[in-house]
Amino acid sequence: MKKIYYLATCSTCNRIIKDLNLNNTFEFQDIKTNKITLAQIEEMEKIAGSYESLFSKRAMKYKSLGLKDKILDENDIKQLILDEYTFLKRPVIIIDDNIFIGNSKKTIEEVSKAL
Repeated sequence: MKKIYYLATCSTCNRIIKDLNLNNTFEFQDIKTNKITLAQIEEMEKIAGSYESLFSKRAMKYKSLGLKDKILDENDIKQLILDEYTFLKRPVIIIDDNIFIGNSKKTIEEVSKAL
């Protein structure tokens, strides 16, 4: 399976898709218009090892909801991602049994090698 969870309005996601030339070989899911399902987030967690690794603390809502001052367990994080797309660190790229989370230079280099 080759799939990418991304935000169509995110210039960084779009640049990564273009730079890696993913257009013809991947299934795309815009997480804003096509919400992540429970089965999808559970599949991502199974490959990644935790919900926390999928969670973005950079989201504006993270601070505005006061989450930085709370202790969040894995179930809290899972529910936050399901409730609000902005909490998913993006893009999330799945290539077979490998998952690549976020847009760091190192992550994108790893995706490039896996292609």
